[in-house]
Parts: sequence; structure tokens; C-alpha cells
Amino acid sequence: MAERLKSVYQEKIVPKMMEQFKYKNIHQVPKLVKVTLNRGLGEASQNAKALDSSIKEIATITGQKPVVTRAKKAIAGFKIRNGMPVGVMVTLRSGKMYEFLDRLINLALPRIRDFRGINPKSFDGRGNYSLGLKEQLIFPEIEYDSIDQIRGMDISI
Repeated sequence: MAERLKSVYQEKIVPKMMEQFKYKNIHQVPKLVKVTLNRGLGEASQNAKALDSSIKEIATITGQKPVVTRAKKAIAGFKIRNGMPVGVMVTLRSGKMYEFLDRLINLALPRIRDFRGINPKSFDGRGNYSLGLKEQLIFPEIEYDSIDQIRGMDISI
């Protein structure tokens, strides 16, 4: 499945972009380098079970074990001390990246309720795209009975 998106990119998208933007070299065409998934967990400092379930869910969705992100400094208002777990993140590259993007585009995004497409204003000035998901149930790998709470995630491409 990962090869499908990569072959579409190489066989159809690259030649069209070279023609449209008059690129002289194939290396001038923009390409996907990495996809980052991030989930912030405010309750992770008090609830270790929430952290474990998030690690399992992200690993199931991406096929790669996420790393636990920790607080850089203490914030008394949020009851967080330095080094406490505050979220999980994973960076996907090459094969796993194309496989995840294929599943996101063809399976997960169409399952969002009232989905009207992605917002073109979510691009930053450097060509990166950021997308926020409100629930993890749109991925077919996640079963409804296995989750304890609906949590979203941020995806940066």
C-alpha cells in the first residue's frame, strides 16, 4: 500500500509539477520528507493509564513506537513539574510515512463526520501542512471497545 502513493507521486505528480512550474531539474520538485504525529496529554501527569493507552493507540495507527514527550520546565498552574510526561509523538519517514499517508487520505479522512475537505489555509509559508484530528476512531485500526477516552492528535506533513 505504501508503494501505491509513492508510485502515483513519481509517475503522475512529479511530471505535472515539472511542466506546470517549469522546473529544469527533478530535484526542484517538492517532496515529502517526514510526517509527525503528536498527542498532548494534560492528564498524563496524574493518570499513567492514559499515557499507556495513548502509546498503544499511536503505535497501532502508525506501526511505530512513539516517544514520550516530557515537560521542559515546571508550571504550577498546570500542576506539572520538570520531566513529567505531557504527551507522545512519533516521526515517520520513507516507507512508513507513505503507508500512513495512504491510509490517512483514503481511509481515515473520508470517515470524518461532515467532512468537506481539508483547509488550504493550514499551510505555513514553508510548504508544511498541519492537520488536527478530534478523535482517533476515524482510523480503522482502532476498535471502539478498546478506547477509554476520545482523544485527538496533531499531524504535520
